[in-house]
Amino acid sequence: MSTELQNPVRYRLPLGDSGVDLNPLIGQTLQLHYTGQIFCTHCQKKTRKSFNQGYCYPCFIRLAQCDMCIMKPETCHYAAGTCREPEWGESFCFQPHIVYLANSSGIKVGITRHSQIPTRWIDQGAIQALPIFQVSSRHISGLVEVSLAKHVSDKTSWQQMLKNNTTALDLKTIRDNLLADCSPDLADIAKQFGADSLSLLDQAEPVDIHYPVQQYPSKIKSLDFEKTPTVTGILQGIKGQYLLLDTGVINIRKFTGYEIEVNAS
Repeated sequence: MSTELQNPVRYRLPLGDSGVDLNPLIGQTLQLHYTGQIFCTHCQKKTRKSFNQGYCYPCFIRLAQCDMCIMKPETCHYAAGTCREPEWGESFCFQPHIVYLANSSGIKVGITRHSQIPTRWIDQGAIQALPIFQVSSRHISGLVEVSLAKHVSDKTSWQQMLKNNTTALDLKTIRDNLLADCSPDLADIAKQFGADSLSLLDQAEPVDIHYPVQQYPSKIKSLDFEKTPTVTGILQGIKGQYLLLDTGVINIRKFTGYEIEVNAS
């Protein structure tokens, strides 16, 4: 789903060349029907199975963007000299990245490209977020994240996020404590890559994020198009990349590339 930071977040479900504004549908009965067809988001070819949220198998095993170092940039293949697509790595990985704190199911550290702020925070269902560093490459962002993750989590509990069992935190104080704890590691990173590669965003302010939700689920029942091709329920809200129906929740991003028919009443 595409998003826009408003109060609350505005959601739009891409369908072909157009899309559906979802916020006005909250409170209505929503039917999502999976036609059985999947198309690779890279080559657009029809595929029997989706890999890595939207790729056919040939693209999945060929493309550098599907390598594990995208999830764990501290293991960067380009830095190791083993990148399968060096030109792609130069354009994607060597651009400004943000290291941030987010409060989704509790405090966590994360990274994203500068251009993906605040989209990344919304996708994770964060109710608060605070940029900490801007760095010059994805590899460096991964090294900084590893250092901070020694003291705070780098994962989100999606079940707790969807139940909204999250309270507001003092992100600035948490940031300052982390910087003190990680000072030796951060100094080593700056020494290795140069002082200009790591910029502290000490003037950044926390961002509060509100979601269009009428009712949060007390119990989580996950819906899956592979098991139930037609999903129907009253749309009670949207958070992260999840539709919250009275019949269960469904992670729309998980089914990127799936052909879906949508009806609301």
